[in-house]
Amino acid sequence: AWRARRGRKRAGPGNDHHLLVSRVTWEVAVALASVLAGAIASVAGFGIGSILTPLFSLHLGTQLAIAAVSIPHLAATALRFLMLRKALDATVLRDFGIASAAGGLTGALLHARAGEPALRIVFGLLLLLAAASEFFGLAQRVHLSRGGALAAGGLSGLFGGLVGNQGGIRSAAMLALPLRRDAFVATATATALIVDGARMPVYFLSAGSRIAGAWPVIAIATAGVIGGTLLGRSLLSQIPERPFRILVASLLALLGLYMLAAH
Repeated sequence: AWRARRGRKRAGPGNDHHLLVSRVTWEVAVALASVLAGAIASVAGFGIGSILTPLFSLHLGTQLAIAAVSIPHLAATALRFLMLRKALDATVLRDFGIASAAGGLTGALLHARAGEPALRIVFGLLLLLAAASEFFGLAQRVHLSRGGALAAGGLSGLFGGLVGNQGGIRSAAMLALPLRRDAFVATATATALIVDGARMPVYFLSAGSRIAGAWPVIAIATAGVIGGTLLGRSLLSQIPERPFRILVASLLALLGLYMLAAH
């Protein structure tokens, strides 16, 4: 028994050291991923939730990760909108915004009880379809009606509230709209702000204390996405229209494949 107690005492500091190294490694990973996510979102109009939610879920669990990531998502989205607000397409925002807010609120209310694996499969397939349509030129021949835009906006908001990934479907739908590069990102960003405003109060009401308990990593992620947003803004103006659309489609394809592989 003495040897066992002695062994536990010896193991204690080593375990503490291991936990400290693991925590520091995770926080460094969060910082780097946050900068990357902020930069990608500045160029493509989405990516923060898609990158950070899976990473956060490794330590926090999926449900808390979705709620926690909404804070850096809101911070970076607000900054991006301030930088791009003059390029906003008000007509597209009107159609997408109302439907997205309704979808985001509905998704937030359902996210604690939804069957996530099935949703991820559907989500992944939709993103791959959207990417393929852009690669093969189908997106340029498709123009959404107002009803189609409302449906796409509602669906993107629903996924935003439900699984923390709204930008992929929204961007997939917006590829079929006649938007130039800056208007695309500005309008996608404004819509994301509306969804955040609809879903975040529900998260804080249902998991406010747990979100507060994760504040150190949330603060790191928030600083990272803000830095990435400032970095990515300088890159956006250098990307021509056609390569920009191909870049967005490529990101959609990668996100779709990830969703299918992770289900």
